[in-house]
Amino acid sequence: MADKTAAHQRRPESRIATGWGLAASVYVFTVVMMGTTLPTPLYPLYEERFGFGTAFTTQLFAIYVVGVIGALVVFGRLSDGLGRRPVLSLGVIFSIASAVLFLIGSHIGLLLTGRVLSGLAAGIFTSTATVTVLENAPAGRERLAGSLATAANMGGLGLGILSSGLLARFAPAPLLTPFLVNALMLVIAGFALMLVRDRTRGGATSVRLQLPGIPASARHMFLAASPGAITGFAVCGLYSAIAPSFIGQTLHVTSTAVTGAVVFLLFGASATAQVLLSGLSDRRLIVGGTVTMIVSMGALVFALMAGSLAVLVVSAALAGAGQGLVFMTGMRAITAVTAPEHRTEATTSYFILAYVFISVPAIGAGFLAAEVGLANATTIFAIGVAVVCVFGLIAARRFEAR
Repeated sequence: MADKTAAHQRRPESRIATGWGLAASVYVFTVVMMGTTLPTPLYPLYEERFGFGTAFTTQLFAIYVVGVIGALVVFGRLSDGLGRRPVLSLGVIFSIASAVLFLIGSHIGLLLTGRVLSGLAAGIFTSTATVTVLENAPAGRERLAGSLATAANMGGLGLGILSSGLLARFAPAPLLTPFLVNALMLVIAGFALMLVRDRTRGGATSVRLQLPGIPASARHMFLAASPGAITGFAVCGLYSAIAPSFIGQTLHVTSTAVTGAVVFLLFGASATAQVLLSGLSDRRLIVGGTVTMIVSMGALVFALMAGSLAVLVVSAALAGAGQGLVFMTGMRAITAVTAPEHRTEATTSYFILAYVFISVPAIGAGFLAAEVGLANATTIFAIGVAVVCVFGLIAARRFEAR
């Protein structure tokens, strides 16, 4: 009887991993992550429509992060018990609901609710979609699947910003069209999930909260990787929450297409750097990525002082490449020293740390802008990032130097 119960609780799916399943899982991952960044180039339009300022824009961004962290804790291990497809389906539903609320967009409360729902979708996919992509890799394609998962995550964030900016600039109804297109893509994603292989399903006892924690074996490495998580995601928060405003107010460029392209560079460079340079030693990646972020902050300050869009573009590309390298390496190093049964616990903590610092500095910069101006607030923030990066360089000796 016990054997029958165990077999009922842990049922392998009969179909094998195929290229179609891999492609479908990557598509769904990409489309959901696109939806989480669609509002970024549109913030100036919302500011004009509803009359709120930069401080409220950063609150919109921060409430999204609350949704992400909540989903990481509540849904982090749900797919171990219910299966991958049901949990990913829930994330797709949250994402569609978010798009619908932004489509209505008649009240600030709808925007806030929509951002929470998109945060929940992002948190679900952060904890479940990566492993789903890996589980759908055909034999011999595991390394490709890892690269595709990275590209779907960071690349999806960038594509959401780029597509939203372009559609708002060249298509009718700039506050409607980006979300309508994304909603249609999400409906297709719901059907695409039927092609995704769901490797195993556990029983009800497998369903529990994924509380954050740092296993004893990973504490020293977690501490060494923390500056990279803090600065890497803080930079993402700065460009996502603040860039639309300082591009318009400081550089006097109001095109949503330009805003979308600049922020897309950040996420696109992150995904590209992770895919192309993942074979280097961890210490080289940490040092190279950290130095690149320090240089990018110097370029950002210069861009603001000189009012140069070209230098801003360079700073975004450098910031993205540096962010991608330090975050990827930190995650890889932490999982390498953590026992398999504690890896979800450790990676959840790492993501929570990252998402806290994607929001807190952005909120601070938004409120500080009201006192000292947006350019000065961004400069102060950039200096703070560079200072924390120095601690990252000091901790680099803990990483493998092979």
